[in-house]
Order: sequence, then C-alpha cells, then structure tokens
Amino acid sequence: MAPSHDKLKVLLLQARNTQDIEVQEQTCFLERCRLQDRQLDCINLGRQAPPSDYLSVLDGYDALLIGGAGEYSAMDDTSWMPFMLSLVQEAYNRKLPTFGSCWGHQIIARALGGEVQHDPDKAELGCHHIELTEAGRHDELLGTFPHSFMANMGHHDRVTRLPEGAIELADNRTQPNEAFRLKDRPMYGTQFHSELDAHRERERLIRY
Repeated sequence: MAPSHDKLKVLLLQARNTQDIEVQEQTCFLERCRLQDRQLDCINLGRQAPPSDYLSVLDGYDALLIGGAGEYSAMDDTSWMPFMLSLVQEAYNRKLPTFGSCWGHQIIARALGGEVQHDPDKAELGCHHIELTEAGRHDELLGTFPHSFMANMGHHDRVTRLPEGAIELADNRTQPNEAFRLKDRPMYGTQFHSELDAHRERERLIRY
C-alpha cells in the first residue's frame, strides 16, 4: 500500500551551481508537490560530489524528482553524468515513480535510450502554448489538465526521439515531445517547468 501524502519521502536531483537557485528550485517543488521540508531530500550535483554507490541512493524513497539546470546540457559528459544516468536507470528498474522537469525531462529520455539535441532555433523562454496529444488527453495524470494550456519554459535543448516504450503526451507548434511517460512505468517528463507558477518564473528569470 502506498503511504499517505504526508508520509511520502521524495528525493530531488539538482544540477545548480549557485545556492540561491538551488534553494529556489527546492522551494518550487515543495510548493507544487505540497510537501513539508522534512519530506524532501536533495542531491545537488552542481555543488557536491555524487554518492559513490548509486544502487543504494534510492533506498527509502517513494518518488524521484529531477529538476532543471540552467548551466548544463543533458548531452554534457560531466564527471557526475554517469551517476545521474545510472540513477534514472535504477529508478526505472525499481518502477519508482519519477518525474523530470525541463532538463530532468531530457535526462530521463537520454538515460533510457532517447535522443536529445541542442537546438537554439527552437528554444522556448517564457510562457508557451501546450497541446495534449490524444494519449495525453486520456492519461491518468495529464488527462486532468485542460486539452490546451500555457506553461512556463526555458530551454535550448529538446528531446528529438523518445525512449522505446515511451508515449508522447503533449506537443505544440514549435516541437513534439513536450511531455511523455513510459508505457509500463510511473515515469514522466515535461519539457515545461511544471513546478513554476508565474511568480516563481519571474523570480527565477531575475536570478539568472
């Protein structure tokens, strides 16, 4: 049986180089997920070395979140990227509920065999239109959204090919794969920042 919401324990993976953006992102996820501070643990690979054993990192957690990364590309081969990709693969193997926002969306795609491309010509910054696909309209999670809505964006890379077994849930006039889920796993990615409302989007842009 799944724990009640107030008993959930969640891990947030970050790649933030400055403390102010690190803390701001944590606050955004706490607010959007309606979590208490005690329910969220964070590993910020932009400011700390990754744990040595990725296999045990997810022990005791009910869900995994992966945030954005203004300073990094999902295609980078940083010293900690093998840890990041291996952890997503471990979450997949465990069928752990996982959500990736923006860069996290791209990381999930890359870790599970999809492709990410640097494409500044199709960059999106600010508030953009999102349209649910037919699958998205019938999805257990995104199906609760309006069929068409506006969402906060900030990216120069994009997912050009989904992992095998992934289902496209949203697109727009600019590009496909604005959201996806794995067919047989509780794993989701959104290119848009689901954790940002208008106030938090302005706040983050000012800090950048």
